[in-house]
Amino acid sequence: MNPPLDRRHFLAVTGTSTAAMTLAAAGGGTAHASTGTDTSGAPVAHDAATPVQPFPLGSVTLLDSAFRANQQRNSAYLRFVDIDRLLHTFRTNVGLPSTAQPCGGWEGPSVELRGHSTGHLLSGLALAYANTGERALRDKGHRLVAALAECQAASPSAGFGAGYLSAFPESFFDRLEAGTGVWAPYYTIHKIMAGLVEQHRLTGSGQALDVVLGQAAWVDRRTEPLSYEQMQRVLETEFGGMNDVFADLHALTGDAKWLAVAERFTHARVFDPLARNQDRLAGLHANTQIPKMVGALRLWEEGLPDRYRTIAENFWQTVTDHHTYVIGGNSNGEGFHEPDVIAGQLSNNTCENCNSYNMLKLTRLLHFRTPRRTDLLDYYERTLFNQMLGEQDPDSAHGFNIYYTGLGPGAFKQQPSFMGTDPDAYSTDYDNFSCDHGTGMETQAKFADTVYSHDRHRLLVNLFIPSQVNWRERSITWRQTTSFPDRSSTVLTVTAGRSGHQLLVRIPSWAAGARATLNGRALPDRPEPGSWLTLDREWRAGDRVEVSLPMRTVVEPTPDDPDVQAVLHGPVVLAGAYGDRATPWLPRLDTGSVRQESQEPLRFTARADGEDVSLMPISRVHHQHYSVYWQTGEPPPAPPEFAAWHRFDETSGSTAADATGNGKAAQLVGGAAWTAAGADGGAVALDGTDGYVHLADDLLSGAAVYTLATWVRLDGQPGVWSRVFDLGTGVTANMFLTPLSGDGTLRYAITAGGAGAEQRIDAAPLPTDRWVHVAVTYGGGTAVLYVDGQEVGRNAQVTVEPRYFGHHIRAGYLGRSQYADPFLRGAVDDFRVYGKTLTAEEVTALAQAWVTPPRRVRWTGEDAEPPRPHPDRQKQGEPQK
Repeated sequence: MNPPLDRRHFLAVTGTSTAAMTLAAAGGGTAHASTGTDTSGAPVAHDAATPVQPFPLGSVTLLDSAFRANQQRNSAYLRFVDIDRLLHTFRTNVGLPSTAQPCGGWEGPSVELRGHSTGHLLSGLALAYANTGERALRDKGHRLVAALAECQAASPSAGFGAGYLSAFPESFFDRLEAGTGVWAPYYTIHKIMAGLVEQHRLTGSGQALDVVLGQAAWVDRRTEPLSYEQMQRVLETEFGGMNDVFADLHALTGDAKWLAVAERFTHARVFDPLARNQDRLAGLHANTQIPKMVGALRLWEEGLPDRYRTIAENFWQTVTDHHTYVIGGNSNGEGFHEPDVIAGQLSNNTCENCNSYNMLKLTRLLHFRTPRRTDLLDYYERTLFNQMLGEQDPDSAHGFNIYYTGLGPGAFKQQPSFMGTDPDAYSTDYDNFSCDHGTGMETQAKFADTVYSHDRHRLLVNLFIPSQVNWRERSITWRQTTSFPDRSSTVLTVTAGRSGHQLLVRIPSWAAGARATLNGRALPDRPEPGSWLTLDREWRAGDRVEVSLPMRTVVEPTPDDPDVQAVLHGPVVLAGAYGDRATPWLPRLDTGSVRQESQEPLRFTARADGEDVSLMPISRVHHQHYSVYWQTGEPPPAPPEFAAWHRFDETSGSTAADATGNGKAAQLVGGAAWTAAGADGGAVALDGTDGYVHLADDLLSGAAVYTLATWVRLDGQPGVWSRVFDLGTGVTANMFLTPLSGDGTLRYAITAGGAGAEQRIDAAPLPTDRWVHVAVTYGGGTAVLYVDGQEVGRNAQVTVEPRYFGHHIRAGYLGRSQYADPFLRGAVDDFRVYGKTLTAEEVTALAQAWVTPPRRVRWTGEDAEPPRPHPDRQKQGEPQK
């Protein structure tokens, strides 16, 4: 087994420099081959003398591959979709007639985001036409532009400002500016404006430019009167890439006023920490931020200060180093979380596809300015081949997409439940429009845009995708033939023309031992990983360069739990295919058992949880459950029968002793404080603001049976989803007791696959303002919930146990949630953890230990003394038998 590869090292690029050498080239001429010096790290300023640029989409043709198949399915949908249905809400918004059937999902007539998909369609049609030259796509885009122009012209008669164009009324912006709540109106405006810009730039539509300039003038008039403080409040609501599209308008028109408007969309709360290279992303909606960074870099490109470039570069480095999953995506439940937490943030809602689409846009722009940085393209490749290629359903004629690429246990590619669709559905033609449906129309239309880049003298081969590039300025055509990643090589052939220039082929950081031949003759030097193979000669038709890029099979550990790992073959993430069986926890993989079974198609086998499992590229897993992350190594040992006991009788300091002698002391944090007003003696008071008890690590790691018991007092109505206790590894794997769920119940739940995989017990809410004893026992597949010694609920079909959480349960709390839920306001006393299943009688004995029967004593802290235990029931390590 090859040694594990650290995830940051995998993305980093080692700076190398190899002496140039000369080779007598077959077919005449001299070829000079060298590996360039590369730099990595954050931030890296570009060399203004050596930027490169993209080829026009029409100069690059995709050849037969999965990328071309996706593109063709997407084009079929672009041809199919009825623009009148999407225009329905635009027309009715300004009083124009429409008999079209409204769309569903986020394009529904009452949905506040309606209209954004029309912008994506404008972009998708323009991109697809630019790459394929299909006139039907161009003509459809022009018809859509003309219809939008009619809606814009009717806006004043509907009471809207001149130039206004949207599917919802202008009053949405009144609400936005007043702070009274509205979804994201500038997000939709950005999508429409960006689509119009693409229609002008890629299809030559002059009408599209006229319409978008009218829309831009409306934005200028709307935002110019706002004070800086008012505008910053507006920017707290998602606004897409408004700064980006106004930078584009400056580039198209040369009018400096559009840069002034673009700068109004500088979101200080997000930009300022990034300018200082501070990671303040936790808690932010991820895709709200990424388009802003594309805009920041574009503002710098249009001549604004270096600060904007620094912000964009620092953001990219922060996200890729500290917030990125193995497939290149980021976010869980659409949000950024604490840095370097991956194993603790696994679910079926990881890696929103919009995020990765926009991260690739940012990466691409950075590449053009810093072309020697192969780490940028390593990230691009990882994300493109694993996430973006795999977001489309290959069985759908119209290239339906998914919203998230889930990475939790038992993951399944499907629309999220909030889209209200069939659980085995991707997107559909009309029923579940969403932001990811929209970006999918663009993603699948522009696979050709970063395969190559160039300047006057250099052709850079960035990605290994079957394709042909016509370099018109050099009168030469190159063809790339490859079955990558099934085979680890690519062949570049001159098919027409003759030109003297450099050919640079990226040598990825994963490709140790790369080799190359020129016209059948081996180049004597081997380029280093993370560099460029550079050949400089007079090229002519028939010249052939073959590059071998050896791929190793490696494991990549997560930063927060090195025993949770993913398997890669080169840049390709391998997923275990589980068919219709959803594993409720991360399977335990024998990493030494991973074996390659076939090359084309790429398949591996391994042993996990004692059985055989087939591994394949995640981009090829559809309509079945899969696992990308695995537990590895030996399972943790079971805890002792009496694992921890906190009496909470301390009066000073912040440490709560463990009365079992196992050394599992706990710590009081924030507004947690000692109090004499316990169920018996001392207790810990929790302020409901930031106070909680941090439990010791590994209390139940390895447990197949357990009991948790404590006294709790709720001071008033508890916050929804606040916690009595919560133990786990993060939001992926945890076990918790909340006094008030979103359904209004007392709930115990355990999961190893995030919130969507919880196995639960619900009961009546706990009483408030008095001490209550609660306990949960588990054994043999049955969990039982007790209140004051009486069973209030059970679940006899529990399959998740703490031993399936992973090696370490490091996040254990009293009064705090794994999520950003409210803290508990009240107090806790006598918290016990057992590595065994207590009987009902034993739980009852615990609940009766601190009051004189038969009367239940209510203690609110107002009496002179707290209740005392009955003389024959003294505190002891085990309940009375």
